[in-house]
Amino acid sequence: MDDREGLKIVNLYDLSHTAAGEYLKGFEYPWEALAGLKEFIAALGERLNKEEYEQVRPQVWVHKTAKIAPTAYLGAPCIIGAETEVRHCAFVRGSALVGKNCVVGNSAELKNAILFDNVQVPHFNYVGDSILGYRSHMGAGSVTSNVKSDKTPVGVRYGGEKLETGLKKFGAMLGDFVEVGCNSVLNPGTVVGRHTNIYPLSCVRGYVPAESIYKSADAVVRKS
Repeated sequence: MDDREGLKIVNLYDLSHTAAGEYLKGFEYPWEALAGLKEFIAALGERLNKEEYEQVRPQVWVHKTAKIAPTAYLGAPCIIGAETEVRHCAFVRGSALVGKNCVVGNSAELKNAILFDNVQVPHFNYVGDSILGYRSHMGAGSVTSNVKSDKTPVGVRYGGEKLETGLKKFGAMLGDFVEVGCNSVLNPGTVVGRHTNIYPLSCVRGYVPAESIYKSADAVVRKS
């Protein structure tokens, strides 16, 4: 597959595993969905089945089977899906769509993000301006860095080229079944293809192809 093709929504995600499926179908690249995410979540929340979801405060909807720790903070707008667990001191700042059977762990922070079904961010994670695909998992302490140090717009590097996004805030796009090792940093503009593993303590930038093992920037190998 051409590297640029690997950046596209159709090659990163199974859209049947998120309530944002129809919304995401309207874009070619996943980061294009970030700008309108707040409005989308607010509108989606108003259409949710009131027999399944409780509006716990304005623009905050929680499925009745979800478990929310008393110390967790849910900012508006956000939607928490069925059977999802939001643990002690989790900080959902807002503009977050969290799918079914997810784990948002202790001291994890979400902001302007989509978590597909069965995603786990269980320990000390920051997920900002990012989309995490079905069954993706971020190890303890791994974070998405969503703003460049010089505050210039974020580009995505792939195959020796760079695709400009025009966004100043853009964290990481993780495809389905991605595993991110503990204490890794996903730098602004990171896109990781399906079924790829990132070694612990990695510093990742740009596009990492599907079905890969990322050991370092100079050592990315295909799974056998």
